Amino acid sequence: MGLPWRPPRPWLLPLVVLVWAQPCMSLELIPYKPQITAWDLEGKVTATTFSLEQPRCVLDQHASAADTIWLVVAFSNTSRDFQNPQTLAEIPASPQLLTDGYYMTLPLTLDQLPCEDPLGGSGGAPVLRVGNDAGCLADFRQPRYCNSPLPSPGPYRVKFLRLDSRGSPQAETSWSDPIALQQGKSPGSIDTWPGRRSGGMVVITSILSALAGLLLLAFLAACTVRFSSPWWSEEAPEQLRIGSFMGKRYMTHHIPPCEAATLPMGCEPGLEPLPSLSA
Repeated sequence: MGLPWRPPRPWLLPLVVLVWAQPCMSLELIPYKPQITAWDLEGKVTATTFSLEQPRCVLDQHASAADTIWLVVAFSNTSRDFQNPQTLAEIPASPQLLTDGYYMTLPLTLDQLPCEDPLGGSGGAPVLRVGNDAGCLADFRQPRYCNSPLPSPGPYRVKFLRLDSRGSPQAETSWSDPIALQQGKSPGSIDTWPGRRSGGMVVITSILSALAGLLLLAFLAACTVRFSSPWWSEEAPEQLRIGSFMGKRYMTHHIPPCEAATLPMGCEPGLEPLPSLSA
């Protein structure tokens, strides 16, 4: 004997329809792929940052003024593991890049991404610079979604995600192509052999070396002339030097003058000699 048949309760029908329709509801996928800006700018890709073009008129379809557009940054090999948050509390912050391999940053409203030309007087920056806020590393009071510098060369993938006021995802773009940052060279990998240099560089180096040698010789000659002058006067104190001629000093009288302290009577200069009594 089976169980008696009971008619379904009417209040369960909406619940069954909602549960059945939930898997059929999918996130809106925008046919847009983020990319490095095409603007002719210096430093579009550096060792810690890269500049994206702004997604103008991309995510504003069926959007409300309360929606927020986020940028998802992930390592290229962990982008497939990223799960869209369902609430504001589930939004991954920048420190989670080193642990989970992804984070979200640069929350923007639709008013900050107008459809007008960036140079048409809107005043908006034409690019989104990822990793541009170096203060995130020094000040821990910064927002948890701070745009901190990227810690490694990557490569990275990014996508834009539109969330409503509750943090529920509404639309998203495709993931970008891998973006690799600039890398510095180690000192040991730099080739210093002169044979690798161009002909112009060798000529410039030779001229500079010759000029340095001439300056050194001029300095040594000036020092030699300057310090040899005292020695020259001490070697011949009694000689006269007139040009290249050197001669001895001669006395003009063969009898030396009498000393002032031993002058006899009548030898005073300027006085007539006294008459002799014997005469």
